[in-house]
Amino acid sequence: MEWSWPTEVGRVLRTAGWFPGRSVDTGRWRELFAGSLPMHEAAERFLTEFGCLFVNIKGPGVTCARTPFELDPQLAEGEEDRFEDLGEDIGHSLFPLGELDHGRFFLGIDETGEIYLLGDRDATFGRMPGAMENLILGVRPEDVA
Repeated sequence: MEWSWPTEVGRVLRTAGWFPGRSVDTGRWRELFAGSLPMHEAAERFLTEFGCLFVNIKGPGVTCARTPFELDPQLAEGEEDRFEDLGEDIGHSLFPLGELDHGRFFLGIDETGEIYLLGDRDATFGRMPGAMENLILGVRPEDVA
């Protein structure tokens, strides 16, 4: 998919290794969670383009601190119940994307492309591409459930 990013978001993504047309094999993540969290199309699309990126950001953001995140679903292995529980609460199927703040929170995506924060609070960054902008620019996610 062709994204049109604000300048700062594009710069941060390129520094992390993203480029237009990037393609990562998602098969290992599909297999890893096959028994519990089936990979839906939105997760497949997102991870094909952004999987394996480590976005090393910090400092003040728009409404909260900018926090590093890593897009590797394997980092959420063993936490399937968290994704299942929140998915039931919100009525959507969640698939792990990775972690935020060096494992303090997990990130997941639903079948509509909405990105969620899972941890001591559950929240949403919104739908792509705005969700990626919110993550990078330090926009506080809205609480859910």
